[in-house]
Amino acid sequence: MRVYAILRKNDFSPNHVNNDTAIFQAVIGLLEKEGVNITQVTEDDFLSLKGYQKEPIITMGRSKALVRYLQELERNGVLIINSSFGIQSCYRTIMTEKLLENDVPYPASVVVNTHDDIGELFDHFGLPGIWIKRGDFHAVHKEDVSFVSTKDEANNILAEYALRGIDDAVVSQHLFGDLVKFYAVSGTDFFYWFHPYDLNHHKYAAYEQINGATAHYPFDNEALKQAAERAAEVLGVTIYGGDAIVQTDGSFHIIDLNDWPSFAPCREQAAEAIATHIFGKFSEFIDRMIFNEEDKDDRNYV
Repeated sequence: MRVYAILRKNDFSPNHVNNDTAIFQAVIGLLEKEGVNITQVTEDDFLSLKGYQKEPIITMGRSKALVRYLQELERNGVLIINSSFGIQSCYRTIMTEKLLENDVPYPASVVVNTHDDIGELFDHFGLPGIWIKRGDFHAVHKEDVSFVSTKDEANNILAEYALRGIDDAVVSQHLFGDLVKFYAVSGTDFFYWFHPYDLNHHKYAAYEQINGATAHYPFDNEALKQAAERAAEVLGVTIYGGDAIVQTDGSFHIIDLNDWPSFAPCREQAAEAIATHIFGKFSEFIDRMIFNEEDKDDRNYV
C-alpha cells in the first residue's frame, strides 16, 4: 500500500524545524519497517501532484491551501491523519470557540475584529494585562501571541495584525501559574507532560518573564490527560499536543492545542505510539474497503 507523507513547511515550525522533521522521519521509518510504502512530498509538491489515486495520507502540513485541498479529498473518502478538518480546527479562533462551547477548561476569551478598539475589554480582564493571539492561524511570528500590559499596546498589536491581513484575534485573560506542556496520541496509553522552562523547551523565552518562574504546583495528571483527550476529540485531532496553565490550587486551563507537534522531549516513545496509531487506522481503512467491496458484490448479485 502506498502512503503519502506530507512534510510541514518551515514557516509553520517556528524555532522547531529540526524537531518537527525528526518526529516525522522517526514515524515514517517505523511504518516502513512494517512494509508500508511511503512517498514523502512537500506541501507544494502534493498540491501539484499528478496521478494521485486516493492513497492514504499522513500529514504535518498546515498551509490553508493544502488543508482546503485535503478536505476535498477527505470528503471523498481518503484517509488522512491528522484529519484535515481537525487541523483547521486548531486554528486559534475556531479552537477557542469550540473548546469554550464544549466546556473544556480554557481561559476566558473573546474573539474580536482586528479593527476594533478593545479598551473596554482590556478593563474587563484587568491587570496585569491580556493575551492577544492571531485568530486565523497558528503562531508563525513572535507577535502572533502577545502579552500586552496597556491599552495602547493592545490596540497597536491589533493594528499590526490588520496590516498583515489578519481579520480576527483572540483576546484572553492572563492566568497566573505554571506553564505545562503535554503530548498525546489517541487510542494509545501515551501521554507525556512536563514543565517546558525546566528543559528550555519553548518557542519564546520572553514568556517565562511574563508567566514567572515555575513553582511546580501539584495537580491531577489524570484530570489533565482527560481534559486534553476531550479537547482533541472536540477539535478532531488524534496526534496532538498543547499547553496548560496550572494554578496554585491545582486547577488548570488548556491554553493551546496543536496538531502533530514536535514531541521533542519524548520523541522515541512518541514515534512508537504514533506509528501504532497510524498502522491501526490503516488496518481499519483496509477492512472497511474490503467490506464495502463485498457489500457491493452482494448487492450486484441480488
